[in-house]
Amino acid sequence: MEPRAARIDALLRQHLAPALIRVQDDSQQHAGHAGARPGGETHYSVLLVAESFHGQTRIARSRAVHALLEPEFQAGLHALALTLRTPEEHVRIAGGLTE
Repeated sequence: MEPRAARIDALLRQHLAPALIRVQDDSQQHAGHAGARPGGETHYSVLLVAESFHGQTRIARSRAVHALLEPEFQAGLHALALTLRTPEEHVRIAGGLTE
């Protein structure tokens, strides 16, 4: 089975067609915390920039991503730190469509 980060990345790419995506496994930083497992793959940070977020509130964006990743939560994903932006928001905040 492929790593959870790769599955998250593929699922979000398939459904949201991001202009920019970064999925980072933060599990090591949470060792010993609630939801952490010895094998990791429980805590992630996601930066996702997508046109499909236009006109959506931050809550709607987050709900959409959580709904897509529900199978991963059922399979042991514990925490997800989300940064969800439109391309225009990302350019304004980060100065371009790079990380």
